[in-house]
Amino acid sequence: MYNIFIFIAQFCQGSDPFPKGSVPFGRNCQKGAKMVHNSSLSPEQKEQTRHGEHMFPLKKYITTLTDLYPSVSPHWHDEAELTLITNGSCTYQVQLDTYEVEEGDLLFVSPAVLHSIIASSRDGMRSETYVFHMNFLGANSADICAVKYLTPVTNQSLILPCLIRKGHPAYGDILDLFRKISNTYDNISPGYELLLRALLLQVIVALLPYSNEQVVHSPLETEHTFKLKLVLEYIGEHYAEELTIPQLARICYFSEYHFMRFFKKYTGTSCLEYIKNLRLEKAAEQFAQGAQSVLDTALSVGFSNLSYFYREFKKKYGMTPRKFIENIPSGAFQAPYRYQ
Repeated sequence: MYNIFIFIAQFCQGSDPFPKGSVPFGRNCQKGAKMVHNSSLSPEQKEQTRHGEHMFPLKKYITTLTDLYPSVSPHWHDEAELTLITNGSCTYQVQLDTYEVEEGDLLFVSPAVLHSIIASSRDGMRSETYVFHMNFLGANSADICAVKYLTPVTNQSLILPCLIRKGHPAYGDILDLFRKISNTYDNISPGYELLLRALLLQVIVALLPYSNEQVVHSPLETEHTFKLKLVLEYIGEHYAEELTIPQLARICYFSEYHFMRFFKKYTGTSCLEYIKNLRLEKAAEQFAQGAQSVLDTALSVGFSNLSYFYREFKKKYGMTPRKFIENIPSGAFQAPYRYQ
C-alpha cells in the first residue's frame, strides 16, 4: 500500500509493509481547509504496521522524501499523528483536500483518515512524526475527558485543525510541546511514558479552541469521497490485471469522459498514469524483496511489454531494473521512512 521507499524501510528493518497504492493529490486547498469526514475507508489501504507496542502505542518516524522516493501513498490507520516539517516542502492530502506545507509547519491527522504525501520540489522534504493511539491518552475510558473530548476526536465528530503554521494562534504552544515530546522520546528517563501522555494531551487541549463540530458536506462531495476510495481500492487489488477506463468508470457509475475528469481532478494525474506508477512501485518492491528476473517481475505487476517496462522504470527511478537490483544489497537506497 505504500510505495517503494516505504517498502525499503520494511526491507531494511523487517517491518510490515504499509498501505498499497500510488499517491493521489487533488484540488489546491487554502490555509484552513476543512477535513472531509470519513464516509468509507478502504480496508485495502489500511496500514497494517503496529505503531509502538500494545501497552505503549506510540512511535516516532523520520520521513525523507527525495527524487527517488518522492511520495507516501494514500493510507489510513487507527492512530492519530502529529508531524513537524523539519526541512523542505510537500503536499499533504487529507481525504479530498490538499495542504501545501513547508519547513516549520505542524500537522495533526485524526485517526482513520485517508492521507498521503508528495514532495513539492526537487529539494525534497524531511519530517518528524509521532503516531499514537488515542487510547494511550484515555479515549477508551468511561470518564468525562474521554466522552467529551477524546472519543469525539477519535470518531471525527470533533475536528481538530489539520494544519498549524506560523501565524496560527496555537502555533507557538504546539511547537514548544512538539519539541518537548521529541526530547522526552529520545531521552528515556523514569516516568517518560507518563510525560509523553501528558504532553500529547496538552497538544489536544491547545487545539481544542480551534476545533469544529463534524462538518456536514454536500451529498455530491460525500459521493465523490466514497467513489474515489472505491476505485483506488479496486485498482490496488487488481493492478496486475488488465484495467481499462470503461471498466473503472462503471465502478463509479460515470461515463468514461466524466470518470477521467473526476480522477484527474482529485488525484492530480490521469488514471492510466496512476496505474502505471503503482505497477512500477510494486515491481520495485519485488526487486527489494529479492526478485531477480526482470521479465517475471514485469509480467507479475501487469506489464506485458518488457521494453516499455524498462523505459518507464528508468524514467521513474533513474536507473534500469537491473541496476536497481544490483544496488539494493549495497545499501545504496536509504529508507526515507525510518522508525525510531
